[in-house]
Amino acid sequence: MIHSIPGEEVLEKSENAVSLKVKIVAESDYFDGHFPQFKLLPAVAQIDLVVHYAQKYFGLPVSTANIKRFKFSDKIVPDAVVIFKIAFDSEKNRVSFELLDAADERVYSTGTYTVRSE
Repeated sequence: MIHSIPGEEVLEKSENAVSLKVKIVAESDYFDGHFPQFKLLPAVAQIDLVVHYAQKYFGLPVSTANIKRFKFSDKIVPDAVVIFKIAFDSEKNRVSFELLDAADERVYSTGTYTVRSE
């Protein structure tokens, strides 16, 4: 469990891609101090979760070498159920992701980053 977020449900998994269903519970410390009157999942928390799942499912380091692109399109509020679609391109050493609302597939965020070579 990371930051009080319960375990994810794997919807699809292949060698280089995973799709996960995750409930971002209101009790998560990710929400602490971030707009107390209108809590939102901060961008840094979204990136942290993507990096965490990329490490868990692809064995990648938890550090990034270069953030290529991140776009935040909508707000993730407490108790949102989010689909994480994460893919790893081993030839380019790059992770791409998309976070979607589980109910209506509204896009919350997308992006890519290169993985630090160790």
